[in-house]
Amino acid sequence: MKRHYLILLFIVLPFFANAQETINATITHDGQERAYIMYVPASYNPGTASPLLLCFHGYTSSANTIMNYSGFNNIADTANFIVVYPQGTLLNGTTHWNVGGWTTSSTMDDLGFTNALLDSISVEYTIDSSKVYSTGMSNGGFMSFLLACQLSDRIAAIASVTGSMTPETYNSCDPQHPTPVLQIHGTADGTVPYTGASWTKSIDQVLEYWVGFNNTNASSTTTDIENTSTNDGSTAEKIIYSEGDSCSVVTHYKITGGDHTWPGVWGNMDINASVLVWNFLSQFDINGKASCEEGQEDSEEEEEEDDPDLVFTGAAEKAEDKFKVYPNPSNSFITVEGKNLSSYKYEVSSVDGKVLLKGSLKNNNHQIDISALELDVYILKIGKQSIKFVKED
Repeated sequence: MKRHYLILLFIVLPFFANAQETINATITHDGQERAYIMYVPASYNPGTASPLLLCFHGYTSSANTIMNYSGFNNIADTANFIVVYPQGTLLNGTTHWNVGGWTTSSTMDDLGFTNALLDSISVEYTIDSSKVYSTGMSNGGFMSFLLACQLSDRIAAIASVTGSMTPETYNSCDPQHPTPVLQIHGTADGTVPYTGASWTKSIDQVLEYWVGFNNTNASSTTTDIENTSTNDGSTAEKIIYSEGDSCSVVTHYKITGGDHTWPGVWGNMDINASVLVWNFLSQFDINGKASCEEGQEDSEEEEEEDDPDLVFTGAAEKAEDKFKVYPNPSNSFITVEGKNLSSYKYEVSSVDGKVLLKGSLKNNNHQIDISALELDVYILKIGKQSIKFVKED
């Protein structure tokens, strides 16, 4: 009998050895097979409800692409949440989310798909339904606003990077609870204009709507972000409308001179959009801020990295050994700039870890030829530090 129990232990124990998982899956909604990618960190425990972050890709993009460049999987490993990257469907041959505006010809029920997706995942995983968040780039930011307006019973807070609200979303917005909003947008965005267009509301209009709905202070507090990257052609400031109902806030990172980019990956490198998104969203649940008390002044407790453009792959090295890369994006050469970098070895790899280039730095202002690389996101590793960069046309 003892022998049988020992055998059973060897059979059962492996099921308790957690490892992170990247799952490619589908659900059927409205008679269509809809795809998504889900990342489950090693820390996930079925006995503990986990927060969930929806991350929507941009127009023409894909779930895999935004997963690779956003870095949310790495953040999830330490912050203990599940990330879901839904895949948009084709509209005239182009991936999209049906948000109105330029997508009014779409018949896709992306609201229903998202609702069904949350139902499906909640059956198989232990999800904290009070801590479901949405973020995305461009069309994915528009989708996040649509969820805040039309699926607010399931969405605690949202963050938009280079997205906005279409007139259709804006005019039919009907949120059911105070909804914290983070907006990151460049004033020189040539794809989703900061000042708006016939198919998109201006960023000022979007902020005004949520300031009014959340009943925050009408006046804002503005803080300049240190211009640590002087070669990216842009500067950043943080604008906060605080003390809203349930301690909700509306926060805007205004990137003066910034284009249609994901800061910290390409474009402005003074901030890291992914870090800011999670630090902002994770303060709230669907009822507001847990520490909120009547009359209490709200404050954001964002724990930003000293150099948020760096993704550390091991123990942090001396501050003087950190490096920067510019231009980012680039189509031919990137320059590595820093102190004490001479004779350091470097590797350029794809986001899935395949090493494509390697060599040694000759000086503290070294150029690396990336002209042979395909258009994509890559990781440059020097010592124990890594930074993402984009090869563009």
